[in-house]
Amino acid sequence: MATHAGFEKLVADAKKNITEISPGDSAEKLESGKALIIDVRDTDEWDEGHIPGATHLSRGTVELDIEEKVPDLHSMIICHCGGGGRSALAAESLQKMGYKNVRSMAGGFKAWKAAGLPTSK
Repeated sequence: MATHAGFEKLVADAKKNITEISPGDSAEKLESGKALIIDVRDTDEWDEGHIPGATHLSRGTVELDIEEKVPDLHSMIICHCGGGGRSALAAESLQKMGYKNVRSMAGGFKAWKAAGLPTSK
């Protein structure tokens, strides 16, 4: 079985510097228009199913494309991925870019689905 110790340490370190938000709170903020959800998963994951209303900016391009999509550094941005690791790294990176109100959705898309929240294809 593959080991991901280096990745797991990187994620654990990132989580010390960011704020996580539950899927339920994320849904509430998305529905009220108070936040933008950024899906940082790969395109094939997005195509299999995603959060309605989310914006897809894969982990490989989020830093490159975010300023065009979200020019306001005070906008609430909630990053999510499959399980919460990549979104933690993305959230930390966006904070380093000057975004002031960034969150990572705890548990990612798996937790969103487990909470019975809506998905689309």
